[in-house]
Amino acid sequence: MKYVFDSNSFIDLFNHYYQDRFPTLWKNFHTIVAEGRLVSVREVFNEISSANDVLASWAKDNKKLVFSEPTAEELRFVAEIFNVQHFQAMIRRQEILKGKPVADPFVIARAKLLDAYVVTQEKKTDNAAKIPNVCEYFNIHCINLEGFMEKENWIF
Repeated sequence: MKYVFDSNSFIDLFNHYYQDRFPTLWKNFHTIVAEGRLVSVREVFNEISSANDVLASWAKDNKKLVFSEPTAEELRFVAEIFNVQHFQAMIRRQEILKGKPVADPFVIARAKLLDAYVVTQEKKTDNAAKIPNVCEYFNIHCINLEGFMEKENWIF
């Protein structure tokens, strides 16, 4: 099984599951990363690597292994997402004005083309342009961090 992580899942993992307190979790996490089963996208890297923390350091050390640039197929699927007018709201005006990276459509596209699970902490909200809503529309598996651990049968 493959997983495509959104920024907020990395942030929650690194901020709430301290490596000294959850050594087995981190051993399992690093194994899945090394196996190439946990991936993400360049835009997520751009969102999480600007801080001066453990996550940013890890992201920089694992940039080539985990965070790849979008393929032509993924870009075509991103366009397909935005062909649904309602989903154009995924790109918020504030992010455009500030020149911030927008990872959500790229995370979804990567998962679609890899037949992978999106792992995000976003929750489905009626009539919203959130990752779970878009995933449901395009029939893409979407779980949160807890669901990821459950799929991997992690018990601590």
